[in-house]
Amino acid sequence: MLKRTVGDELWCISQPDHAAAAGYLAAHWGNHEFARPGQYAPCPDPERLRAETVLAIAEHDNGWWEWEADPQIDPADGLPLDLTSLRQSDGLQRWRLGVSRFQDDHPYVALLISSHAYWLHAPRVQAEDSPLFFHPLFGNPVDWSSPEGEEFKEAKRFVSVQHALQELLVDRIKGNPEWAAAVEPQHLHPHVRLLQLCDALSLHLCFGGDKKRTLREIPRTSWNDRVSLRVRPADEFRVVIDPYPFDQDPLAVTLRARMLNPEIRPPDDFQTWWQSRPRRQVRFRFDR
Repeated sequence: MLKRTVGDELWCISQPDHAAAAGYLAAHWGNHEFARPGQYAPCPDPERLRAETVLAIAEHDNGWWEWEADPQIDPADGLPLDLTSLRQSDGLQRWRLGVSRFQDDHPYVALLISSHAYWLHAPRVQAEDSPLFFHPLFGNPVDWSSPEGEEFKEAKRFVSVQHALQELLVDRIKGNPEWAAAVEPQHLHPHVRLLQLCDALSLHLCFGGDKKRTLREIPRTSWNDRVSLRVRPADEFRVVIDPYPFDQDPLAVTLRARMLNPEIRPPDDFQTWWQSRPRRQVRFRFDR
């Protein structure tokens, strides 16, 4: 759950709804200046590769479905815990579920989601010499708090398991001649980075980005052609991006959110009350 205070309202946005917005951005990624997913290098079926990449970005938080249906409650306000307040073990379990769902039928989707989870945690528990995959919104890992004790060991094990899983998925995908090119660095690397970037842009909306940001190492026409995106809020619902990466200008984006009065504490029968709260479509806009 992502929480954002806007005026006298508290917006509650589920992880799957945030991910759906990221997938929407991925589906509109690409124009005369930026390559679309699947077109960073030659491959047998670029449109199918694009579809799998967009699916991965749209479903990268699907492991939160169960949690969002029956969330842990914050005793402070009686509402679902914010993402930043969850125990590490709960978050890691969401990733395990999310990756496993797609392993059988969509191994490339599973590979991208696993890579996303890996790069969220690996820089915090082991020396990483590739800043190209540090999350563009969260900055350098030296600025993060690293887990300690048992949490450190747990995160270390998680990273190791995800790395081994990725190797298995890559070998499996390579066994299919029509898909072998998809796991070569010229395809896989920009798609991993694009997932991170679309995740960051969607989170920027969810959290209410009120400051300028520079998102670095973003693939433009190929993995070797990377640029920095300058993101600037023009007002509460409009974001300016330079250079502009989408196929529509402006690009309207909607987020589903429950709008709540933060002064009203939910009753004990939380589920009935929670499900009765309407979810509104909040409209944002990206433009030049």
